[in-house]
Amino acid sequence: MNKVADKRKKLARRKYHIRKNISGTASRPRMSVYRSNSHMYVQVIDDVAGNTLVAASTLEAELKGLKNTVADAAKLGEAIGKRMLDKQIETCVFDRNGYLFHGVVKSIADGARKAGVKF
Repeated sequence: MNKVADKRKKLARRKYHIRKNISGTASRPRMSVYRSNSHMYVQVIDDVAGNTLVAASTLEAELKGLKNTVADAAKLGEAIGKRMLDKQIETCVFDRNGYLFHGVVKSIADGARKAGVKF
């Protein structure tokens, strides 16, 4: 089996097992993290209504200089945390989206916690 295809299958399986247990509501939305080789994306989603409440990514003008590193992921987490608090969202459920909870993903979570979001 192709090594890349096998890696994608494992990621998809982890993602399925995570998402069958967590869901976002209006009072406690889901914070979903996606990372590519060059960019990071974070969304806060209300799954009941199917709306994205808050989003941040390294493609935006104010976050453009951030790279896909642990230090910059913490800055992205703080940015999404501030945006959440501006919209009176104080708690959420963290969706690591199949990724292991270390490195960039953990740093995003820690940055959001530093901004004052509870999960």
